[in-house]
Amino acid sequence: MKQPFLGSWRIVEMELWARDDLDLVGPAHIRFNRNGTGEFQFMAVQGEMDCRFGERDGSPIVEFSWYGSEEMDKGCGRGWARLDANDELHGRFFFHLGDDSAFTATRGREAAKTRARQRA
Repeated sequence: MKQPFLGSWRIVEMELWARDDLDLVGPAHIRFNRNGTGEFQFMAVQGEMDCRFGERDGSPIVEFSWYGSEEMDKGCGRGWARLDANDELHGRFFFHLGDDSAFTATRGREAAKTRARQRA
């Protein structure tokens, strides 16, 4: 089965945080690897993911657990994402015993177009 999530995605929006804050430590992104692992970074949060790919209601989805750091403290949680008809990634990050936030991400080349539209 072809895996539509593979590769790097640019996180362009999050429910709880302003767009300008997402790139605090580095470019906000999420990456899915062929071997079922992945990683992400936004603000001062980074993590490694254990991913499970599948389908729900005929659409591709990914569910993951993550372990990493939040502002220099250890952190962990879970999350999920789905692809929409425009090939955008929509999902949610959950922090164990803490916040959760929706996110939107676009593929590498699409991220540059999104930033250009936001500046215009």
